[in-house]
Amino acid sequence: MTKERLYLYDTTLRDGQQTQGVQFSTEEKHAVATLLDDLGVDYIEGGWPGANPTDSAFFDVAPKTRAVMTAFGMTKRAGRSAENDDVLAAVMNAGTPAVCLVGKTHDFHVKTALGISLDENVETITSSVAHIVAQGREALFDAEHYFDGLKSNPDYTLRAAKAAYDAGARWVVLCDTNGGALPHDVRAGVKALIEAGVPGDHIGIHTHNDTENAVANSLVAVAAGARQIQGTLNGLGERCGNANLTTLIPTLLLKEPYASQFETGVTAEALRGLKAASRRLDEILNRVPHKQAAFVGASAFAHKAGLHASAIAKDPSTYEHIDPAAVGNTRIIPMSNQAGQSNLRERLAGMGVTVAKGDPALQRILDRVKDREAQGFSYDTAQASFEVLAREELGLMPQFFEVKRYRVTVERRRNKRNEVVSLSEAVVVVKVDGEKKLSVSESLGPDGSDRGPVNALSRALMKDLGRYADHVDDIRLTDFKVRITNGGTEAVTRVIIDSEDGQGRTWSTVGVSANIVDASFDALVDAIRWKLVRDGAAQEGRG
Repeated sequence: MTKERLYLYDTTLRDGQQTQGVQFSTEEKHAVATLLDDLGVDYIEGGWPGANPTDSAFFDVAPKTRAVMTAFGMTKRAGRSAENDDVLAAVMNAGTPAVCLVGKTHDFHVKTALGISLDENVETITSSVAHIVAQGREALFDAEHYFDGLKSNPDYTLRAAKAAYDAGARWVVLCDTNGGALPHDVRAGVKALIEAGVPGDHIGIHTHNDTENAVANSLVAVAAGARQIQGTLNGLGERCGNANLTTLIPTLLLKEPYASQFETGVTAEALRGLKAASRRLDEILNRVPHKQAAFVGASAFAHKAGLHASAIAKDPSTYEHIDPAAVGNTRIIPMSNQAGQSNLRERLAGMGVTVAKGDPALQRILDRVKDREAQGFSYDTAQASFEVLAREELGLMPQFFEVKRYRVTVERRRNKRNEVVSLSEAVVVVKVDGEKKLSVSESLGPDGSDRGPVNALSRALMKDLGRYADHVDDIRLTDFKVRITNGGTEAVTRVIIDSEDGQGRTWSTVGVSANIVDASFDALVDAIRWKLVRDGAAQEGRG
């Protein structure tokens, strides 16, 4: 059976940039474009040339991509020809092989926002698209507020959308601009345009997630006949975001009926890099990854219940809808005070440790977990700390180094500009291979600002670990969470630290103390010890 082609259009660099708190630099846009191209999307919308200096600079030196690089803009203004509209000219001058123009298809917006007649608006769409085609470019038309327009004046909305197709648009993209459409609205909207004379293989879908239906609406559009899907990596976008490509792509490749009916430009090999691509975008934006994100989240394949873990050990398909490895993810059997021996044995097996059923060590580990969680620890979110604990109980945890003492000071003072500033300094003494090593580090960031006492501690702890130094060079702390587990002046503080290394591994560790610095330090030590175990540092010589 010949599969139909579905085309993936990524708008992370344009629509995704409208996310509150997100602002790409030109260099970051280049990095994201490379990421998207490696993933295998068909189109990369680079931004709106002329709208801001960053987008203009990006197109001045646009990266060479396999994907079709696309510039975004709007249809010409009424009363001007397409050839003499300076805003449209800036988009055309970007020199991209494809150009996507947004235009009004809702009569309310034509009359209220543009203040022109309905016929004038159709003329702007027709002449703008025809101008792109005449210049030898691939034209795409974003039919703004298409689904709202259908409810208000369906004849006009269909007329405006079809005008773009008749003028030569390769794709007429139906936009749920306000994000309020539901699946039945999308299905009806796609079918209506097909019945009006626009073939499904010229129809795209662009949805927003204001009702948590962006992915569902995109899939319904495909089922109704649309053959291009627009979205963003990690669901970035204005308000509640756009259709999330990290959910859509594996759904299309792995789920029926899509997997057997359609093909995309994303290969099985590229799909295995999906989680890494998702994390890389978060890293570029300095955002904390969403742990419960479908397919790529750290908790997407976490099985906490003992009943589930027992079944997973026999056949993972009992509680997993796909193989986690297909999207570059991994299975997690979290440990907590609710865990049983089936969870524990499965978790230990994932660490590469086999313990026979009924071994007394299993109960010792469970008892220790329960005792520690009663003190405020949380191991279901700090799997690396659990692994350290279990290895200690089994006699499988190397010493590596011993922390002899540490000190942290925080000084608050005025700088030369008479501004009040803080500076943290940490001193750590460790013993490695019988030799004491003292390290000192400040918490200044690249911009000269104070990054806090935990940052100073982390730097000092990893500054000189002797023969283990190379193993910790690529550790990066990605998140730091603090929770007070009980109130009052004697409150106990729980600290969770998320770490990542150059191999793309991520792990979480926990520390608990009445002193937040002590709790943080314990979590940092666990993070380093876990990394050294996983790197096989204990088996290395002392050369």
